[in-house]
Amino acid sequence: MTKPGEAIWMQRDDDPSAVYAARTAQGESGVSVTCLRFQRFAQFRAAPTQHLVFMQLSRRLRLDCRVAGGRLRHEQVTAGIAIVPAGVDASVGSNTTADVMVVAVKPGRLALAAADDLAVEAQLRERISGNDRTLLEIARRLAAETATGGVSGLRLWNDAANDFINRLLEAHTRVGDASPRGRLGLDALRRIKDYVHANLAEPIEVNDLASLAGRSPFHFTRIFARSIGVTPYRYVVHLRLQAAIDRIKSGMSLAQVAADTGFSDQSHLSRWIRRVHGIAPSELA
Repeated sequence: MTKPGEAIWMQRDDDPSAVYAARTAQGESGVSVTCLRFQRFAQFRAAPTQHLVFMQLSRRLRLDCRVAGGRLRHEQVTAGIAIVPAGVDASVGSNTTADVMVVAVKPGRLALAAADDLAVEAQLRERISGNDRTLLEIARRLAAETATGGVSGLRLWNDAANDFINRLLEAHTRVGDASPRGRLGLDALRRIKDYVHANLAEPIEVNDLASLAGRSPFHFTRIFARSIGVTPYRYVVHLRLQAAIDRIKSGMSLAQVAADTGFSDQSHLSRWIRRVHGIAPSELA
């Protein structure tokens, strides 16, 4: 049985299957990268807990690709990509040995970034082929960090991971066709976001946010997590941290930042910065 975070890799004919586990995402970036090589044929299965983005590293290949119900025989050059959303199967055949980079992205991390842009209904598109040199260059930065064991630190990793996710949102998502029923609507998200920003220094309860969405606290919590990728509590912390980091970069004292953004004290704020970003507040400047 495949564990979450793994991709199934099968050689042609009677060769035994080999299972490659994607590397663990650093910090809370939600992004990991693995470089793989296959001979003529490979089959992948994206777990429900990850999206997979494939990037061709070989110079030129003739490929027979399948993603979900779509299939395409074509010739591809470096920077070619394929996107396999969470839970979707895919396979690829080539005329020779192929080198690929696979970037795994947690769906919740992509959903949270979409919420930051008030694009709550954005869904990652399946792609059999295409080119995106911007995405490839960001992935190379991630791969370089992985190869060196992250010697440059989590700050550079998080910056690259955020750039990768933002590029996915910009160029490879669509507004879903599904009904918004059972999901948090854009208007409700906007009201919640505005409310949190207006009350950063004050206690914010789930009941307050649920009333803005016109739902009971129980149903609101379930719908919010399904739509945004995190619980309401973690979303409030997420917005507090964004505001806090902006203030720290502007030169405000840590104690004042903590008071202004709803953290109990500067130690509490420092712990959250280290937990999410992997660095000390002094490293943000």
